[in-house]
Amino acid sequence: MAVDNRGESIGFLIRDRGAHFTDSFDAVLQAIGARVVATLPQVPRMNAIAERCIGSRRREATDRIQIIEQAHLRLIVIEYADHYNRHRPHRTLEQRPPDPLITPEPRPASDPTSVSRHDRLGGLIHEYKHVA
Repeated sequence: MAVDNRGESIGFLIRDRGAHFTDSFDAVLQAIGARVVATLPQVPRMNAIAERCIGSRRREATDRIQIIEQAHLRLIVIEYADHYNRHRPHRTLEQRPPDPLITPEPRPASDPTSVSRHDRLGGLIHEYKHVA
């Protein structure tokens, strides 16, 4: 199998443990300096979870912004990751963010408080918080 110069930018490849990924497949990638990482056998849904996270990042952030350069992309990804982990509600976590340090109790609907809005990524994402 021949690899052209486009493969030189590959740093690592995460793959599942399918039978179609042979040792020769891994050897070709390792020959160009890429690190091959197989998903854990105890976590069969690992690839699906990673794809869902990447899909959310694309749909909610990177597909909606014109990216100028690699540093700009990094800034967008870091800002979105902070939003995803510290503010964005997750259905499986009872509408709480994944960060265990930031898990305020939801206020009852009858609580008369005002709401403040914080814009992220130039107004692409809006975060809302109760203000006492």
